[in-house]
Amino acid sequence: MDTTSTGSPTTPAEDLRHAPSNPKRDPAMPVRLADLEPYVGLGYLSKLFKLMAIILLLLLVSEIITGLVTQGTTSIPTLLGEMSRLVVLAGLLWGSGDLALLLIDMGHDVRATRILLGRQALHQTGSTGLTPPSGSPRVEGGSFVERGPR
Repeated sequence: MDTTSTGSPTTPAEDLRHAPSNPKRDPAMPVRLADLEPYVGLGYLSKLFKLMAIILLLLLVSEIITGLVTQGTTSIPTLLGEMSRLVVLAGLLWGSGDLALLLIDMGHDVRATRILLGRQALHQTGSTGLTPPSGSPRVEGGSFVERGPR
């Protein structure tokens, strides 16, 4: 049996990228690692905002207990004003945390759209259809769809 390899990948990463184990994968248009990186900073920001909202609510509970124990029912008008202010601020912080999660989801959608549009262009034209600014045709064997000018 002939054991010579014809065009086999040189690294194990390339071997896994073009493995036929997943028939839905398109070896002509692999997904870049940068397209799969999570938004770690926004995730931490979301957790920070939600943690600050929880701390404000715990502060509110402790303030109500302290006010009622030290001054009794005479502190209720003051506590109502403080309670409304802290609840609104905690709600804004919680909403900001949810907005950070929404930004993460939007980023994932943009990345998926970029990948799908690149694959669609590849399947329709047989190549990415992009040429470098010098006007020379794109070198075959490139595995990524290049971005246009910003």
